[in-house]
Amino acid sequence: MKRSQVCRDPGQSSYFKGPSNLLLPVNMPTLDAPEERRRKFKYRGKDVSLRRQQRMAVSLELRKAKKDEQTLKRRNITSFCPDTPSEKTAKGVAVSLTLGEIIKGVNSSDPVLCFQATQTARKMLSQEKNPPLKLVIEAGLIPRMVEFLKSSLYPCLQFEAAWALTNIASGTSEQTRAVVEGGAIQPLIELLSSSNVAVCEQAVWALGNIAGDGPEFRDNVITSNAIPHLLALISPTLPITFLRNITWTLSNLCRNKNPYPCDTAVKQILPALLHLLQHQDSEVLSDACWALSYLTDGSNKRIGQVVNTGVLPRLVVLMTSSELNVLTPSLRTVGNIVTGTDEQTQMAIDAGMLNVLPQLLQHNKPSIQKEAAWALSNVAAGPCHHIQQLLAYDVLPPLVALLKNAAEKRSEKENLCLLIEELGGIDRIEALQLHENRQIGQSALNIIEKHFGEVSDLGAWRSIRGSWWGSSAEGHPAGAWAVACGR
Repeated sequence: MKRSQVCRDPGQSSYFKGPSNLLLPVNMPTLDAPEERRRKFKYRGKDVSLRRQQRMAVSLELRKAKKDEQTLKRRNITSFCPDTPSEKTAKGVAVSLTLGEIIKGVNSSDPVLCFQATQTARKMLSQEKNPPLKLVIEAGLIPRMVEFLKSSLYPCLQFEAAWALTNIASGTSEQTRAVVEGGAIQPLIELLSSSNVAVCEQAVWALGNIAGDGPEFRDNVITSNAIPHLLALISPTLPITFLRNITWTLSNLCRNKNPYPCDTAVKQILPALLHLLQHQDSEVLSDACWALSYLTDGSNKRIGQVVNTGVLPRLVVLMTSSELNVLTPSLRTVGNIVTGTDEQTQMAIDAGMLNVLPQLLQHNKPSIQKEAAWALSNVAAGPCHHIQQLLAYDVLPPLVALLKNAAEKRSEKENLCLLIEELGGIDRIEALQLHENRQIGQSALNIIEKHFGEVSDLGAWRSIRGSWWGSSAEGHPAGAWAVACGR
């Protein structure tokens, strides 16, 4: 996945005289045009059932887009902060250039002019609202910026060029492709060996955005031999922001299917992930767990690659974390593992999974309850001795309580949601997402997500489960639960 970057107080950086890095999620992308959104939010003339289905589909689509954007793309957004000494001319006057002057400066043979032009372009690309990614690409600046990555005598120029390319690569797939086809991957990998820590970290960030775009560019980064260079950077003395960036980039190299990352890459990364799981920082732990969740979302062979590292006991410990960003991916990973063979499921049980899952059924987050129930259902789909172990850990009472209470809560909330829908309230709330005031638009989206999205999620989850809940096919849990419940 990709991410953006923000400039913070330069005094916080001990290793580079210039902007340092702070991770902020980029805003959810808007649809291409207001008319397109209006078409999706208009329901006049349609029956209630169809309206509800479309509302659910749109709500899920918006949340998926927002989730993907937050996780995949990280752009470096310039906040309001004083210019650093390197951002001023000798007379103390801040540099400000037009696009034409930027193009001329970037193509100059004078490194000072190149730096000033590249830095101005980087600032344009780093603004929070409407960064001109397309404009910069069409101006033909990428090839020169790629050349600047190779300017080892001018680390400030390398840094600005890497930062600009990071933000371009945080855009659409087409914009990321412009960076890749501009030849950026190999020079960025070479910067992983830079003696300047800030330059090196920015290169990691750029590669993370490229890899996060999808399997094609992920594999381009892998085949360019980036992984050994990334792993070589991990050390106990590394600044925590840098380690977070490395972990996040490694997780993007584990992400995406069709195809999965190659076995060689997985074997290279797994020991590092095992090491990073021992860290105390929640962001490092979160991205390491997400990486493992991607690697276990597949065949039994892929699950085996992870399980055979001996990682399960640590994952079970992390399932008890009070940090939701750690609990969610660790639970997801263990849930993936118990979709594997009976032997792999038994290894999860032996690691203590059944000590934790009953507690998670009572978690205050419905998403955690659903993940825990999903994991338990896959244990119940196994042989009789797995079911006996479920009974021994007294899993049924909290599961029955969850089912009983969640039916009650769902009924109350759904009735209220239907009443609001029948009165035209949802139409009005969704229309407010188009409001010119950005806060009102975001508030409208938050209301849809919080009060209507949960119904959609639960409905979708139940419909998926309904395709096999109650089935007697091999590997399906209905028969197991029937035995467990004495039916």
